[in-house]
Amino acid sequence: MRGTGSGTVRDDERVPEHRPRLDIARHAPEAYKAMIRLATAAKKGVDPVVFELVQLRASQINHCAFCVDMHSKDALAAGESVERIVQLSAWEESKHFYTAKEIAAIELTEAVTVLTDGFVPDDVYERAAKHFDDTELAHLIAAIALINGWNRFGVTTRMVPGHYTPGSTAHRPAE
Repeated sequence: MRGTGSGTVRDDERVPEHRPRLDIARHAPEAYKAMIRLATAAKKGVDPVVFELVQLRASQINHCAFCVDMHSKDALAAGESVERIVQLSAWEESKHFYTAKEIAAIELTEAVTVLTDGFVPDDVYERAAKHFDDTELAHLIAAIALINGWNRFGVTTRMVPGHYTPGSTAHRPAE
């Protein structure tokens, strides 16, 4: 049985898990390894809390269930509160949960992820530049670009959520 918000659901009542379409790591190992190298480099220059908020917010926007699962678990394992994780999808109405620096990173994440106007608006970029020095900002932009790439891998190949364990090396589908 698995817990739900309203109680428990017996395993025999659950909708079956879908199967992943393709394992990028197996079929394009050099591309996968390059993504891992970029993740390692980007993460070194971004505050760990900001990094996980960015990963999670982009994943929510892109509807990547695997990445939402992964980054929620990583954030919790790093000490993030359930309340801030839950409120992230509605951060504009719950700004009091976040610092001005975190909000600037979240706004930049949304602008880069959605690109509604075909570009990142100057005011969004300027707010981020106010809170991050050039090196931090470059790493933050790399982290945002990276998670958008992972999200597209995850959504396209239908990576299955629910199996990720914090600390594992996997952006990989269940096999």
